[in-house]
Amino acid sequence: MKQRLRITYSVNGPLRYASHLERTRVWMRAARRAGLPLSYSGGFNPRPRIQVAAALPVGFAADEEILDLWMARPVGPTEARAALAETLPEGLTILRLEEIDPAAPSLPTRVRAAEYTATVETTVATQEVRRRVEALLGAESLPRQRRGRTYDLRPLVEGLWVEAERPGEVVLGMVLTAREGATGRPEEVLDALGLGEDFFRVRRRRLLLEPAAKG
Repeated sequence: MKQRLRITYSVNGPLRYASHLERTRVWMRAARRAGLPLSYSGGFNPRPRIQVAAALPVGFAADEEILDLWMARPVGPTEARAALAETLPEGLTILRLEEIDPAAPSLPTRVRAAEYTATVETTVATQEVRRRVEALLGAESLPRQRRGRTYDLRPLVEGLWVEAERPGEVVLGMVLTAREGATGRPEEVLDALGLGEDFFRVRRRRLLLEPAAKG
């Protein structure tokens, strides 16, 4: 009987600069070294069954990322967490590990939005930043270009606010849509605010999932 384990974890340090594929490989290697009974896909090139809720852009830190791992046979969540904790590199920290229904909807289909903080080093006064935030939220549309295609950024911004201010620095909070074909990007929001040329650091606080269907 196959088992599905859901892991909530944080990403910090050098692993922020790893690609989505590289981080996925880190998880696979850690699970193998931990001796977990991984379930593999079929075909000529079987791979461990692992599913990440949403790719984390290169350079972003994260507080609560989510992935699912499938086991070929049941293993205790506490045992699995302890074994993985010994093999994961610095920068990946397990916050929660729980067993879920193997037949539950796939993680990517449940992601609807993501919450971020963007720390921007800027000479723009905070009062002016607040004015720009209000103007962006009040706009009916925000035409943008991405990879040669025009799209409207405004409906992708579900929330935007000034969270903190320090000398030479402002921290913005934002909630952006994260659906297939409709994903808001923090750097695009900063560019729309006229802050895209300033140095900034982005942290993804959490992924917002659609409620699980009640059986």
